Amino acid sequence: MNFHIKWRGYLIILLVLFLASCATRKDVILFQDLEENISKEVIYTARKIQINDILDIKISTINPETAIPYNSGGSAAMASPQLLILQGYLVSVEGNISLPILGEIPVGNKTIFEIQNDIKTKLEEDGHLLSPTVVVRILNAKVTILGEVNQPGTYGYTEQFITLPQALGYAGDVTISADRKQVWLIREVGGKRHYYKVDLTQTDWFDSPVYTIKQNDIIYVYPNDVKVKSAGFIGNTGTVLSVLSILFSTYILLTR
Repeated sequence: MNFHIKWRGYLIILLVLFLASCATRKDVILFQDLEENISKEVIYTARKIQINDILDIKISTINPETAIPYNSGGSAAMASPQLLILQGYLVSVEGNISLPILGEIPVGNKTIFEIQNDIKTKLEEDGHLLSPTVVVRILNAKVTILGEVNQPGTYGYTEQFITLPQALGYAGDVTISADRKQVWLIREVGGKRHYYKVDLTQTDWFDSPVYTIKQNDIIYVYPNDVKVKSAGFIGNTGTVLSVLSILFSTYILLTR
């Protein structure tokens, strides 16, 4: 009798451990506070240029020949992305780039629109070109995504704005073992590092600075308690079921 009671106790304990390792619906579903038929204005904040950004700068005017000396490299029409990066302007540690004829231009912690206006103003006020057009783009914008995602890594993007959900989409979404309430975004702005904690099960952060990704952001998705506990106890649900099956079969054989 005592033998049977002990085996039943072991099975109950393992069953409780198995059930405790199961994630609930509230732990898995994203954006749980969404409501139908509600619209909100989307406010985009222009990203600012950082050290080691590579910029593509194209200067043009009514007479194309006069603008040629102010541009480095050849035509961008047939250039590959790799060639464009090689021909781009690297932002120095001091936050400057060096343009043909114009020389050093401060760009650090400025938006693309501010840089375009600065270069255009310099070209006009210093008598270089008449009514020039300046177009600036970041060539090496990237985001690094680590932790409990299906495809961790560093991803480049060419859009001016991408969102945090889009970035996670690049990495194949978070895994079933992710703690959706603990997603950390690390961002450097103006020489300072900022840390933001995001709860993916809610939407209040949609109106915060973390909704739009900036170049060089780092996203880290924490593992949930189930994953942390299983790392030191039993590897996964399949292993738990195998252990339960073996113990149950042993119990049946011994009690016949």
